[in-house]
Amino acid sequence: MNKTAEFLVFGATGQQGGAVARALRADGREVRAFVRDPYSKKAQALMAVGITLAVGNLFDRASIDRAMEGIRGVFSVQASSPQGEISDEQEIKQGKDIADSALAAGVSHLVYSSSGAAGKGPTGMGHFDSKSEIENYVRALPISSTITRPASFMEMMMLPGMGLNTGNFFFFMQRDQQMQMIALEDLGRINAHILCNPQHFAGKVLEISGQALTGEDLEQAFSNAAGFPIHYQRFPDALLEQNSFLRRLTELVDNGIVAGVADIPALEKAFGEMMKLKQWLTGPGKPLFSAALNAPQADIALR
Repeated sequence: MNKTAEFLVFGATGQQGGAVARALRADGREVRAFVRDPYSKKAQALMAVGITLAVGNLFDRASIDRAMEGIRGVFSVQASSPQGEISDEQEIKQGKDIADSALAAGVSHLVYSSSGAAGKGPTGMGHFDSKSEIENYVRALPISSTITRPASFMEMMMLPGMGLNTGNFFFFMQRDQQMQMIALEDLGRINAHILCNPQHFAGKVLEISGQALTGEDLEQAFSNAAGFPIHYQRFPDALLEQNSFLRRLTELVDNGIVAGVADIPALEKAFGEMMKLKQWLTGPGKPLFSAALNAPQADIALR
């Protein structure tokens, strides 16, 4: 293990942690990634860009403690129950264990990536309310910390079953209703900047987003990128009646909890211009969009 690493990133083989680890490394920082399998393709890709690996398991507190050795900044994110890997209770324990370990190791600053739905009262969805509990725990500890609450990822719209391969796109909002979103690349660089400049963000809770988009905005952007019409529709009522998970998420968009409340102009003043959907579709999202347009028919994978 590289004893000189500055930053320890959890979830580095996933979307959020991977984006943060790459952003830190691109800034020339020494990064240690906490991974279960050092021989996986994603772990090997991290090593290829100079990121060192700390092998462990979030169910093993001792391995977390070992990974903290010599670290000054930590990015903490956990898997959620909808992914099918852990329960809400296990997510809470992992989030608390990382925070406790960082405190015990004398880490200078902890960044916890929560959710845009957290901190706004009970949602009735365990994987959101779990993050509110972790937030409260982190804030109560005597450790310098920042909590970031990301909006929905642009990448999430490319999951199977959303209709792009049929010339349609189905999502949560009405055609004229706004929902905030963020590109993972922006999420990565924002959290990396906070880790590198903790004196400006200690004790803060930041709602982070790159753009507020309506269903009509999605229709126009996807049609322009595809070169043929893509028709936007909210998830059909029949689907929402059958799928309680999607139904509750749609309700949370309607009542504003999941729609996003980030102050995007203030974020751009602090972190620079955010990537808009049009840029994302011609940049990092281009291969994902192409794959979604040409994907075989599948059940909706959003969960």
